[in-house]
Amino acid sequence: QVQLVESGGGTVQAGGSQSLSCAASGSMLSIKAMGWYRQAPGKQRELVASILSGGSTYYADSVKGRFTISRDNAKNTVYLQMNRLKPEDTAVYYCAIGTVVTTTPRDYWGQGTQVTVSS
Repeated sequence: QVQLVESGGGTVQAGGSQSLSCAASGSMLSIKAMGWYRQAPGKQRELVASILSGGSTYYADSVKGRFTISRDNAKNTVYLQMNRLKPEDTAVYYCAIGTVVTTTPRDYWGQGTQVTVSS
């Protein structure tokens, strides 16, 4: 079984910063991609950012220039640094990993962590 354990999240004021991390453990195939999604109330889950094992990154237009995704391959951990947060960034954030090369990893999911940005 593969487990993804997220940490970080909470409430922050608009303009502030917050960081998330997600560690993968358990018996698993080689991780080719890692990413973060988010789901706001009443909205569909959307991809925020992803990163391949070689370091290539992808960002949603709404977070470009504000969020940075990174990973530690040795620790099977992915990070999301969120700066200049806006109220519309409020959502449950989920990490995900993929066992194939893709910008939309979704083979395994974390439990989600709430990020609330107050205005």
